[in-house]
Amino acid sequence: MFESLTQRLQDVFRNLRGMGKLSEANIASALREVRLALVEADVNYDVAVAFVEAVGKKALGREVLRSISPGQQVIKVVHEELVALLGGAVAPLAVEGSPLAILLVGLNGSGKTTTAGKLARRLISAGRQPLLVACDVYRPAAREQLQAVGAQAGAPVFTLPGELDVARIAARAFDFAKAQGRNLLVFDTAGRFQVDEELMDELARLKDVTRPREILLVADAATGQEAARVAKAFDERLGLSGFILSKLDGDARGGAALSIHAITKKPIKFTGLGEKIEDLDVFYPDRMASRILGMGDVLSLVEKAQQAMDEEKTAALEKKLRAKDFSLQDFLDQLAAMRKMGPLENLLEMLPGAANLNAKDLSVGEKQLARAQAIIQSMTAKERAHPEILNGKRRLRIAKGSGTTVTEVNDLLKRFGMTRKMMQNMGNMGKMMSRLGGMPGRGVFR
Repeated sequence: MFESLTQRLQDVFRNLRGMGKLSEANIASALREVRLALVEADVNYDVAVAFVEAVGKKALGREVLRSISPGQQVIKVVHEELVALLGGAVAPLAVEGSPLAILLVGLNGSGKTTTAGKLARRLISAGRQPLLVACDVYRPAAREQLQAVGAQAGAPVFTLPGELDVARIAARAFDFAKAQGRNLLVFDTAGRFQVDEELMDELARLKDVTRPREILLVADAATGQEAARVAKAFDERLGLSGFILSKLDGDARGGAALSIHAITKKPIKFTGLGEKIEDLDVFYPDRMASRILGMGDVLSLVEKAQQAMDEEKTAALEKKLRAKDFSLQDFLDQLAAMRKMGPLENLLEMLPGAANLNAKDLSVGEKQLARAQAIIQSMTAKERAHPEILNGKRRLRIAKGSGTTVTEVNDLLKRFGMTRKMMQNMGNMGKMMSRLGGMPGRGVFR
């Protein structure tokens, strides 16, 4: 996400950090590079210019130029302005009242239908009872696609096959929701390849019938500043309440994310960062600004880890570590939890300095994780519990069963041994810290 922009900005700031003293000329030169980086990232030109002017005004202040580390102070200013550019604060979804309607709008190909399923899944996790409503009456198989993602999300889908009037579909959907005890309706609407009056008229009629608390534009992050132009057109006609940026894990340069709020003054509420039904995240402007600047996003990484790790399994694992009983089955559970957190490259971006990292440079990448799982799954329960019994014959059988080589099986067992030793040492350190009062009442994994 935003790799080229992050790299360009880091290059600029690396030069600033190396200067013991900054002058107006130094700062002006750095800000020219920042502006170029933003324009190359497909940020709206006027937005880029206004951003650089705001940074320049603060960066040339007396407290920055006279500070002990002026380069760091300039970076702090840039971060603050990036947060403001991205919306300033988290914008929660309005989910009060019942029945509640949410309209998802946007152009064809933006990912509305998939996003509808992801949003339903998130609402179910929050204790709501959503109903997905199929109001795309033009695109072939649109209803079937919504039913498929609804099944993944665990949410029912309301359709009226053959009906082309979205207002009638909406009215019937409310009756159905009431009868089924559903307190929130998510409307998947039709799109076009470009904004046109016919589309807007239909959405306006749907708005009148549903009286939605939220009208969210689903925008493809890869469309750059074009997304901001589309957002402005939808906002002027419908009065948007916010945005969901889809496909942010794709080839997105950052133009959409950095332009859309500045142009419309409406918040980005969620981002789609993958193909799985769980891949919809709350948008945090401050965390995104940190990631753009290569500072990482440790808070989001911790949250993903907490979601992926079952509390009971974590407690059981801690108990096993204390007893020095970490098995290959436990190792397999950890690999599964890691993969559940999302693609490795997305996790890497949350680490400080991630712009200098590449999944290909790591000893364990996506393919290696999948291969490790296959190897362990080819073992018997006894072999997973007692890896010391894995002789040459057994290792050959496991390699054949997992489609790998004996060398790869040996490498995995070596990595497992190192991991077990490291985790047991962490467990011992945790016990020692508890005795010393450094970690009273808390285990290593809590």
